[in-house]
Amino acid sequence: MSDTQDRSVLHDEERERIEIHSPSPHQSGLGDGYYLAGFWIRFWAYLLDLIVIGSITRLVVNPILKLLDISLSEGSMFAPISILTSIVFYGYFILMTKYFSQTIGKMVFGIKVIDLKGKKPSWGTIIFRELIGRFISTTIFILYVVVAFTNKKQGIHDLFADTTVVQEKKKLEFRPAL
Repeated sequence: MSDTQDRSVLHDEERERIEIHSPSPHQSGLGDGYYLAGFWIRFWAYLLDLIVIGSITRLVVNPILKLLDISLSEGSMFAPISILTSIVFYGYFILMTKYFSQTIGKMVFGIKVIDLKGKKPSWGTIIFRELIGRFISTTIFILYVVVAFTNKKQGIHDLFADTTVVQEKKKLEFRPAL
């Protein structure tokens, strides 16, 4: 290969990399790429989800346990309040992500979960992402910061499940694998 051909190949590879990672005004209508949702927008969406989950727990679970005369203050991991709160927490994330590709927090901030091929994740992917991945992330809370440092803005739970979170209305920054 000649020096000119080497530069041409390098130029084509560089251009491809730039097209994948930076928006181009004349490509915005194609709809085949996505803007990735960064750490802060995901953080605020998660906080809103925690408020929703806390509200569901206080409005549904607590009254049921009070009616059954079951303690709400027992600190054990296997206490009824702990088990039901965990069911609400994981159930919320699994069901909302499966049926809407987003939770209420993600809806408010205009972001959604997709797999790395750009499609809606399957049941298996969602259960793995939300149950196993989120358990690890909530156990070691600092792991949520991983989103800020990965190329595709993936948290630990996204890395495990081959998913990412993208902005709904904007497209272009991430092109799904074919």
